Amino acid sequence: MALHVIIPARYGSSRFPGKPLVTIAGKPMIQHVMERASRAKGVETVAVATDDERVAQAVEAFGGKVIMTPASCRSGSDRVALAVESLGLGGEELVVNVQGDQPLLPSAVLEECAAPLLAEPGLGMSTPVVAITDPGEVPDPNHVKTAMDVHGNALYFSRLPIPFPRDGEETTYYKHLGVYVFRREFLAAFAALPTGTLEQVEKLEQLRALEHGYKVRCVITQYDSPEVDRPEDALRVEGILLRSGEGA
Repeated sequence: MALHVIIPARYGSSRFPGKPLVTIAGKPMIQHVMERASRAKGVETVAVATDDERVAQAVEAFGGKVIMTPASCRSGSDRVALAVESLGLGGEELVVNVQGDQPLLPSAVLEECAAPLLAEPGLGMSTPVVAITDPGEVPDPNHVKTAMDVHGNALYFSRLPIPFPRDGEETTYYKHLGVYVFRREFLAAFAALPTGTLEQVEKLEQLRALEHGYKVRCVITQYDSPEVDRPEDALRVEGILLRSGEGA
Protein backbone atom coordinates (compact mmCIF):
# COMPACT_ATOMS: atom_id res chain seq x y z
CA MET A 1 0.00 0.00 0.00
CA ALA A 2 1.30 3.44 -0.92
CA LEU A 3 2.30 5.97 1.73
CA HIS A 4 1.17 9.57 1.37
CA VAL A 5 3.49 11.86 3.33
CA ILE A 6 2.28 15.30 4.34
CA ILE A 7 4.66 17.63 6.18
CA PRO A 8 2.84 20.37 8.13
CA ALA A 9 4.91 23.56 8.23
CA ARG A 10 4.10 26.87 9.95
CA TYR A 11 6.31 29.91 9.56
CA GLY A 12 5.25 31.48 12.84
CA SER A 13 6.76 29.12 15.41
CA SER A 14 6.70 30.80 18.84
CA ARG A 15 10.10 29.37 19.81
CA PHE A 16 11.79 29.69 16.42
CA PRO A 17 10.03 31.95 13.87
CA GLY A 18 10.75 30.99 10.28
CA LYS A 19 12.01 27.57 11.36
CA PRO A 20 11.01 25.61 8.21
CA LEU A 21 13.18 27.89 6.08
CA VAL A 22 16.31 28.00 8.23
CA THR A 23 19.29 27.09 6.08
CA ILE A 24 21.02 23.87 7.16
CA ALA A 25 24.02 22.68 5.16
CA GLY A 26 23.03 24.75 2.14
CA LYS A 27 19.30 23.89 2.01
CA PRO A 28 16.15 25.06 3.78
CA MET A 29 15.28 22.61 6.54
CA ILE A 30 11.95 21.71 4.93
CA GLN A 31 13.82 20.47 1.85
CA HIS A 32 15.91 18.10 3.97
CA VAL A 33 12.72 16.70 5.52
CA MET A 34 11.04 16.19 2.14
CA GLU A 35 14.08 14.49 0.68
CA ARG A 36 14.40 12.15 3.66
CA ALA A 37 10.71 11.20 3.57
CA SER A 38 10.77 10.53 -0.17
CA ARG A 39 13.40 7.79 0.30
CA ALA A 40 11.04 5.50 2.23
CA LYS A 41 9.75 2.43 0.42
CA GLY A 42 6.20 2.76 -0.83
CA VAL A 43 6.02 6.55 -0.70
CA GLU A 44 3.79 7.85 -3.48
CA THR A 45 3.12 11.41 -2.31
CA VAL A 46 5.32 13.91 -0.49
CA ALA A 47 3.86 17.37 0.04
CA VAL A 48 4.15 20.30 2.42
CA ALA A 49 0.95 21.62 4.02
CA THR A 50 1.31 25.25 5.03
CA ASP A 51 -0.64 28.46 5.53
CA ASP A 52 2.29 30.74 4.68
CA GLU A 53 3.25 32.00 1.23
CA ARG A 54 6.92 32.26 2.22
CA VAL A 55 7.05 28.56 2.97
CA ALA A 56 5.07 27.75 -0.18
CA GLN A 57 7.38 29.79 -2.41
CA ALA A 58 10.50 28.22 -0.90
CA VAL A 59 9.16 24.69 -1.43
CA GLU A 60 8.08 25.40 -5.00
CA ALA A 61 11.52 26.91 -5.71
CA PHE A 62 13.19 23.52 -5.18
CA GLY A 63 10.44 21.63 -7.00
CA GLY A 64 8.40 20.44 -4.04
CA LYS A 65 4.62 20.02 -3.87
CA VAL A 66 2.63 22.42 -1.69
CA ILE A 67 -0.93 22.21 -0.37
CA MET A 68 -2.25 25.44 1.13
CA THR A 69 -4.26 25.11 4.35
CA PRO A 70 -5.91 27.61 6.73
CA ALA A 71 -3.98 29.32 9.50
CA SER A 72 -6.62 28.18 12.01
CA CYS A 73 -5.56 24.51 12.12
CA ARG A 74 -5.32 23.29 15.73
CA SER A 75 -2.34 21.01 15.19
CA GLY A 76 -0.10 19.52 12.55
CA SER A 77 -2.33 16.47 12.21
CA ASP A 78 -5.40 18.67 11.69
CA ARG A 79 -3.48 20.47 8.96
CA VAL A 80 -2.58 17.12 7.38
CA ALA A 81 -6.24 16.02 7.54
CA LEU A 82 -7.29 19.09 5.58
CA ALA A 83 -4.46 18.71 3.09
CA VAL A 84 -5.28 15.10 2.16
CA GLU A 85 -8.83 16.05 1.24
CA SER A 86 -7.43 17.29 -2.06
CA LEU A 87 -5.75 13.95 -2.81
CA GLY A 88 -8.89 11.85 -3.15
CA LEU A 89 -7.61 8.98 -1.02
CA GLY A 90 -9.61 5.94 0.02
CA GLY A 91 -10.40 5.30 3.68
CA GLU A 92 -7.85 2.48 4.07
CA GLU A 93 -4.92 4.35 2.52
CA LEU A 94 -2.06 5.39 4.78
CA VAL A 95 -1.26 9.03 5.49
CA VAL A 96 2.02 9.93 7.18
CA ASN A 97 2.40 13.14 9.17
CA VAL A 98 6.10 13.94 9.29
CA GLN A 99 6.79 16.98 11.43
CA GLY A 100 8.86 19.52 9.55
CA ASP A 101 11.59 19.93 12.16
CA GLN A 102 13.30 16.57 11.54
CA PRO A 103 15.97 17.08 8.86
CA LEU A 104 17.82 13.90 9.91
CA LEU A 105 14.79 11.61 9.85
CA PRO A 106 15.79 8.07 8.75
CA SER A 107 13.36 6.98 6.03
CA ALA A 108 13.20 3.48 7.57
CA VAL A 109 11.17 4.93 10.45
CA LEU A 110 8.24 5.52 8.09
CA GLU A 111 8.36 1.93 6.88
CA GLU A 112 8.53 0.59 10.45
CA CYS A 113 5.51 2.61 11.54
CA ALA A 114 3.44 1.62 8.51
CA ALA A 115 3.98 -2.09 9.23
CA PRO A 116 1.49 -2.53 12.12
CA LEU A 117 -1.28 -0.75 10.20
CA LEU A 118 -0.69 -3.05 7.24
CA ALA A 119 -0.81 -6.08 9.54
CA GLU A 120 -3.80 -5.03 11.69
CA PRO A 121 -6.83 -3.74 9.76
CA GLY A 122 -8.48 -2.35 12.90
CA LEU A 123 -5.54 -0.18 13.93
CA GLY A 124 -5.87 3.49 13.06
CA MET A 125 -2.66 5.17 14.16
CA SER A 126 0.99 4.47 14.97
CA THR A 127 4.03 6.51 15.97
CA PRO A 128 7.72 5.81 16.63
CA VAL A 129 9.59 5.90 19.94
CA VAL A 130 13.28 5.36 20.67
CA ALA A 131 15.10 4.53 23.91
CA ILE A 132 16.80 7.60 25.35
CA THR A 133 20.56 7.21 25.65
CA ASP A 134 21.44 10.80 26.56
CA PRO A 135 20.50 11.44 30.23
CA GLY A 136 20.16 15.15 29.45
CA GLU A 137 17.10 14.46 27.31
CA VAL A 138 15.11 12.91 30.15
CA PRO A 139 14.22 16.16 32.00
CA ASP A 140 14.09 18.27 28.80
CA PRO A 141 10.44 19.13 28.00
CA ASN A 142 11.29 19.40 24.30
CA HIS A 143 11.81 15.62 24.32
CA VAL A 144 8.43 13.97 24.83
CA LYS A 145 8.49 10.77 26.89
CA THR A 146 6.17 7.80 26.44
CA ALA A 147 4.75 5.05 28.66
CA MET A 148 3.39 1.94 26.91
CA ASP A 149 1.40 -1.16 27.79
CA VAL A 150 2.65 -4.70 27.16
CA HIS A 151 1.20 -4.64 23.65
CA GLY A 152 3.07 -1.48 22.66
CA ASN A 153 0.05 0.79 22.87
CA ALA A 154 0.65 4.20 24.39
CA LEU A 155 -0.60 4.77 27.91
CA TYR A 156 0.51 8.40 28.03
CA PHE A 157 2.84 10.96 26.48
CA SER A 158 4.37 13.68 28.63
CA ARG A 159 6.98 16.39 28.59
CA LEU A 160 7.94 15.21 32.08
CA PRO A 161 9.95 12.02 32.71
CA ILE A 162 7.61 9.01 32.76
CA PRO A 163 7.60 6.55 34.41
CA PHE A 164 8.95 8.15 37.57
CA PRO A 165 11.31 5.82 39.53
CA ARG A 166 10.04 6.51 43.05
CA ASP A 167 12.71 4.47 44.81
CA GLY A 168 15.48 5.12 42.31
CA GLU A 169 14.90 2.00 40.21
CA GLU A 170 16.63 1.84 36.86
CA THR A 171 14.24 2.38 33.98
CA THR A 172 14.37 2.94 30.25
CA TYR A 173 12.82 6.16 29.04
CA TYR A 174 11.35 6.21 25.55
CA LYS A 175 11.35 9.39 23.50
CA HIS A 176 8.59 10.12 21.01
CA LEU A 177 9.61 11.04 17.46
CA GLY A 178 7.50 13.41 15.38
CA VAL A 179 5.97 10.97 12.90
CA TYR A 180 2.39 9.65 12.81
CA VAL A 181 0.99 7.09 10.40
CA PHE A 182 -2.79 7.26 10.09
CA ARG A 183 -5.31 5.19 8.26
CA ARG A 184 -7.10 7.82 6.17
CA GLU A 185 -10.54 7.19 7.70
CA PHE A 186 -9.13 7.38 11.23
CA LEU A 187 -7.34 10.65 10.46
CA ALA A 188 -10.69 12.17 9.48
CA ALA A 189 -12.26 10.91 12.71
CA PHE A 190 -9.31 12.23 14.74
CA ALA A 191 -9.62 15.69 13.20
CA ALA A 192 -13.33 15.77 14.06
CA LEU A 193 -12.70 15.16 17.78
CA PRO A 194 -12.79 18.10 20.20
CA THR A 195 -9.51 19.25 21.67
CA GLY A 196 -8.71 17.22 24.76
CA THR A 197 -7.87 18.70 28.15
CA LEU A 198 -4.57 16.82 28.34
CA GLU A 199 -3.77 17.77 24.75
CA GLN A 200 -4.29 21.42 25.66
CA VAL A 201 -2.21 21.24 28.84
CA GLU A 202 0.76 19.29 27.44
CA LYS A 203 0.49 20.75 23.90
CA LEU A 204 0.70 17.22 22.47
CA GLU A 205 -1.84 16.42 19.75
CA GLN A 206 -1.50 12.62 20.11
CA LEU A 207 -3.08 12.85 23.55
CA ARG A 208 -6.38 13.70 21.83
CA ALA A 209 -6.60 10.13 20.56
CA LEU A 210 -5.86 8.65 24.00
CA GLU A 211 -8.32 10.93 25.79
CA HIS A 212 -11.09 9.79 23.49
CA GLY A 213 -10.32 6.11 23.95
CA TYR A 214 -8.41 5.28 20.76
CA LYS A 215 -5.24 3.22 20.53
CA VAL A 216 -1.94 4.75 19.52
CA ARG A 217 0.53 1.99 18.65
CA CYS A 218 4.12 2.84 19.57
CA VAL A 219 6.76 1.33 17.32
CA ILE A 220 10.12 1.01 19.05
CA THR A 221 12.82 1.96 16.59
CA GLN A 222 16.59 1.94 16.85
CA TYR A 223 16.78 5.20 14.92
CA ASP A 224 16.88 8.61 16.53
CA SER A 225 15.78 11.76 14.73
CA PRO A 226 17.08 14.94 16.39
CA GLU A 227 14.50 17.72 16.13
CA VAL A 228 15.20 21.39 15.53
CA ASP A 229 13.40 23.32 18.26
CA ARG A 230 15.87 26.21 18.68
CA PRO A 231 18.49 27.96 16.51
CA GLU A 232 21.29 26.11 18.29
CA ASP A 233 19.67 22.80 17.26
CA ALA A 234 19.97 23.82 13.60
CA LEU A 235 23.70 24.38 14.04
CA ARG A 236 24.10 20.99 15.71
CA VAL A 237 22.22 19.23 12.91
CA GLU A 238 24.26 21.06 10.29
CA GLY A 239 27.43 19.77 11.91
CA ILE A 240 26.10 16.21 11.74
CA LEU A 241 25.24 16.57 8.05
CA LEU A 242 28.58 18.11 7.16
CA ARG A 243 30.50 15.41 9.01
CA SER A 244 28.51 12.73 7.20
CA GLY A 245 29.26 14.27 3.82
CA GLU A 246 25.63 15.15 3.10
CA GLY A 247 26.07 18.92 3.44
CA ALA A 248 26.88 21.46 0.79
